Amino acid sequence: MPPSAEHPCPECGTANRPRAAACRQCGAPLVADWQDRPRLRKKVLLRTDFMAASRANQRATRRLVFIMLLILVVLGYLLGWSLQVLSGYYPVDNTSVWFLSDWGLLAALGLFVIGALWSWLSFRRGDRIILRMTGANEVTATAEPQLHNVVEEMAIAAGISKPRVYVIETDALNAFATGMTPARSSIGVTRGLLDTLNREELQGVIGHEMGHIVNWDIRYATAVGVLVGLIALVSDGALRSLRYSGGRSRSSGGRGGGGAALVVLFLLLFAALAPVFAKLVQMAVSRQREFLADATSVRLTRHPEGLISALEKLAASAKPFKGANSATQHMFIVNPFRNFSERATRLFSTHPPLELRMARLRNLGG
Repeated sequence: MPPSAEHPCPECGTANRPRAAACRQCGAPLVADWQDRPRLRKKVLLRTDFMAASRANQRATRRLVFIMLLILVVLGYLLGWSLQVLSGYYPVDNTSVWFLSDWGLLAALGLFVIGALWSWLSFRRGDRIILRMTGANEVTATAEPQLHNVVEEMAIAAGISKPRVYVIETDALNAFATGMTPARSSIGVTRGLLDTLNREELQGVIGHEMGHIVNWDIRYATAVGVLVGLIALVSDGALRSLRYSGGRSRSSGGRGGGGAALVVLFLLLFAALAPVFAKLVQMAVSRQREFLADATSVRLTRHPEGLISALEKLAASAKPFKGANSATQHMFIVNPFRNFSERATRLFSTHPPLELRMARLRNLGG
């Protein structure tokens, strides 16, 4: 039987709804017949099968790009349609605002091309864009021998080529990984993390970031960081264009009446909500990725205590820093702006609660 609301998840201790089939935090099965349920069985498999998880992440990245392009196309059509209505350029013999807008189609096509080029850029140069946004600087093995040694150890354990190594000069404690493939990846850590953690703890953190690389989380995270910024930029431009064109409407004889106002309202609502939709895509799947990266770290290091100890220190010292922003916050090992509570909805939280991550690591360690 499913557990009661007071019955904790056997892996992380989270209380779940009476009829929940899987834990809302860590995804652990809560019903005895989970193997007979295809969707639940697949969900449980992705928590432990690293190859299956990497394939799922590649599929999720393609879906992400499609959703982002769809948002841009709809936003472009609404923008062109609204500008055509406000300018009074109605089709011949048309008596209302409800028509197929040539301006809207052109704007949609234009934004689709821009979005496709931006997506191509994100897959070609997205990792460099992210590194520039975080302010990370590449360091040599001579300058940081221990860091390079640990990264090389984890790369050998993961069976991939050694990622490039970067350091962010801040006293905050954090780390991230970026890149579009395991063969072209980078790992960055903050100066505060290097100065605070011992070698065992550093190994646990690097193992976590290596987990994001081998599970192909980095492609998804990098694409999100670049495309969310584009959605916000276009939405802001749409709102500004309405502000400037609204006062110069040349609607012939007031044709369209309240319909024109309704068209503009559609654009205003979508332009305001588009960045929110993009952020939901950014955050909705983050929790499982963090749990899987923690598990991968244990698989690579064979020593969960190092990552547990590191997370304890990060929980006490996590704070914002110059290289962190809303577009990159999901890429760090802990959110630089806040530690989410157990009751935080997964739609709006980029990371699982640190306490639950540590509890699950202790269970992995037996």
